[in-house]
Parts: sequence; C-alpha cells; structure tokens
Amino acid sequence: MTPTITAFERSPDRGRGQARDMRVRWALEEVGQSYDVRLVSFPELKKPAHRALHPFGQIPTYEEGDLVLFESGAIVLHVAERHAGLLPDDANARARAITWMFAALSTLEPPIVDREIARLVERDEPWFAQRMPIVEDRIRGRLGELSVRLGDAGWLDDAFSAGDLIMVMVLRRLNGSGLLEEYPNLAAYVARGEARPAFKRAFAAQLAVFTAASTG
Repeated sequence: MTPTITAFERSPDRGRGQARDMRVRWALEEVGQSYDVRLVSFPELKKPAHRALHPFGQIPTYEEGDLVLFESGAIVLHVAERHAGLLPDDANARARAITWMFAALSTLEPPIVDREIARLVERDEPWFAQRMPIVEDRIRGRLGELSVRLGDAGWLDDAFSAGDLIMVMVLRRLNGSGLLEEYPNLAAYVARGEARPAFKRAFAAQLAVFTAASTG
C-alpha cells in the first residue's frame, strides 16, 4: 500500500528543504518506498479534518491503510522499522541509531529552533541583541560536543542510519547562520548527507512544490 504524507501547499522555507515533511520524504526515498503527497494550506491545517490526523495542526502526517501517524521523528522511525536500509540488523547498533534520532530531536534541535523563533518574533525587542549571543552559545555548546563525538568518522555510528538522517536535517536548520561552519567536520557531515541520491530526490520533490506554488 502506498502511504500518503502531508506537506505545506506554500512552504514558509521557500523550498530550502527545511519543512519537516522533508525528513519523511528522505526516509521514504532511502528505502525505495513510493508515496503520495497531499498538500495542505495554512487554513486547512487548523480545520477538524486535518486535526483528526495531527492534533496540533502541523505537518507532516502519514497515512497507510488504517494507520495514521504524526511527528516527523515518529514517522521516520516507523519507516525505518518497516523497511531495510535505515536501521542496522544488529540489535545494539539498531538501538544506538534510534538513540541518535532522539538526540537530534531532543538535544540538538531545541536550541536551534529557539534561535529561529528569536530571530522571527523577537527581533524588535530591546533585549534581542543581548539574548542572541546566549542562544547561539547554547547551540555552540551542543555542536562542540557533537563535533568531538563524530571526530573524523563518516557517520555517527559506522554506517548511515535514520539517526544520521534526522541529525543532518536538524543541523541543516543552521544553514546561513555561520555556526555550523565553525565545526568543519560537522559541515562536512551535513554535506555528505546532502550528497546522497535519496536526499537529492526528496529535496527536488519538495522544491518542485514551492516552485509550482510560486508560479501558479
């Protein structure tokens, strides 16, 4: 059965591959699973029909038969568990890959998103200039720890896994900030993820939605 995911009809990221459906698209492309996409407008996100799929009125959602999932990390984990290619066969390595998924979402992403929110909604506040260095130093702390752990390895735990997929997507949220470039091994790590054919296919598919919306 072909799953259906939801994505923004007009993505606020302007096709840069930052919207969270990109994580699901990439996972599906990695495992060779075809999928359909239902585009949702911002007003539709808050309507009962969509909230029945996602109680918080966001994207992405995932529908496959009578299974409905929300939250990008949970969807990627489901895809990885159902298809070969994103989780190792060895039980311990599999557990470590899942741990890295949680680390990306719970430890790395919160301060990165905090920076985005600050820049978006707090820029005109009188204390913005004092707050940003604090926020960015929190991010540097996490990036420094991750950089040490990664070292000169290609991926977080031997072979590419769902843990790397989620981590790369989280780190890409720093594009344009200059922060990632302070850690050359992390910048190279993200570049390796972006070089994967499955990433390129997923990125092109998401970009096509934005391009069509912009010219339509």
